[in-house]
Amino acid sequence: MPSLSRRSLLAASAAFAAAPAFAAIAPSGSPLDVIIIGAGAAGIAAARRLAAAGRRYLVIEATDHVGGRCITDTTSFGAPFDRGAHWFYLADSNPLIKVAPHRGDIYPASLSQKIRIGRRYAREGELEDFLSAQVRATRAIGDAARKADVACAQAMPGDLGDWRATIEFVLGPYNCGKDLAQVSSLDFAKAAERRTAAFYKPGLGALLAALAQGLAIQFSTPATSIESRRGVPTVETTSGTISASTAIVTVPTNVIASGAFKFSPDRRDLFARLPLGSYDRVALELLGNPLGLESDDLVFEKSSNTHTAALLANVGGTALCYVDIAGGFGRDLAAQGEAAMFDFAAEWLGGLYGTEIKKAIGRKQATRWNAAPYALGAWSAALPGAQSARRLLVDRIADDVWYAGEAAHETLWGTVGGAWESGERAADAVVRRLGGVKAAAPAAGSEARPGRKTKPTRTERSTPRYGAEPRSYYGTPSIMRER
Repeated sequence: MPSLSRRSLLAASAAFAAAPAFAAIAPSGSPLDVIIIGAGAAGIAAARRLAAAGRRYLVIEATDHVGGRCITDTTSFGAPFDRGAHWFYLADSNPLIKVAPHRGDIYPASLSQKIRIGRRYAREGELEDFLSAQVRATRAIGDAARKADVACAQAMPGDLGDWRATIEFVLGPYNCGKDLAQVSSLDFAKAAERRTAAFYKPGLGALLAALAQGLAIQFSTPATSIESRRGVPTVETTSGTISASTAIVTVPTNVIASGAFKFSPDRRDLFARLPLGSYDRVALELLGNPLGLESDDLVFEKSSNTHTAALLANVGGTALCYVDIAGGFGRDLAAQGEAAMFDFAAEWLGGLYGTEIKKAIGRKQATRWNAAPYALGAWSAALPGAQSARRLLVDRIADDVWYAGEAAHETLWGTVGGAWESGERAADAVVRRLGGVKAAAPAAGSEARPGRKTKPTRTERSTPRYGAEPRSYYGTPSIMRER
């Protein structure tokens, strides 16, 4: 049975366990080669690449921690709680898995999911009907994308019956963070197939924090704009002005589209074509496993409307359960505040497993990424007709300025792996622009010996290194992403 899971990439919100302590390091002496704006997955990947190339760089981060839309909270529940990205996929080639310091903490996710129909689970025949209907929907979107970049909702077949609402939730809000009316069919179709998934026991945010150790990062330094002054990229921050020979911007698309971070000349229209969707998480402690589920069981409901969610139960073998809400309904619910989110999660679980479940709920937390000022949403999904904007972000977007992040990846958009690969690609382009690798300098966390010569960095590629194949229109219907 194909998995239907996805994540991507979300942004820091309320309480979280602090990442390992980093010093604010502003390199002194000769001018900076590169200024990197943002210490999320793309920024960390770019910094590691530049450090390995012996280039002088500085990462400036608006918040007081690394991770961007990928934060692990270890204090709220006494167990890792990923407030943002949680899933890996394609474990054999995912670049983050390859550099993880403790590979033994990576374990595979189940390739199955359960469907709840009222207070029972779907029978085998019902599951087959659901999956068959989902395959038809996925094929229809792919067929439409071959002709024109229309909205996914416009391409949906009319014979999905009473599975329509569930399929629309799984393909839209759960997979893309948006209702299908707001998702480009071409963007959906270009997404690389995600056939396998995995988890990281300490949390995906904790992994990024570990990979950022030793990097030159200056915290609590929000950037407000970037422009070229006499041919030199210059960044305005709340603490002053920083210049460098080149720059890599990893600010989320919604922040740029809102005008909170400005390019000169103005690029808001470009980033507005790839807006972040809405995806939030209500984490509940359910002691004693009252739902009777296995570790990391994924559960959907057969819904009749948009007021639905997804359940990831007993996360990592703990009593922690995630109720994930997304799309237009999730956005509106999160805007009402945490109390409304807790009430919905309790009522939703009560409707599926019995009202006595409400009494088993212990500690609880909720994310509200749309309100996080340096994120303003979850992950990007192109608007209908706007998929080509991703290609524009891959290339240099201003004088000696590159953009990196999940939005700048045509097949791995919405994933931490895609953001990481985009950061490496931007760093490679910068190194090439600067004239290549300088003196030996091992990447942060590498085993290179002092003085050991490093190999030249790989040149920028127009195709991704992993996940390169677009998803088959006639293959499995999932778009598994790190969620």
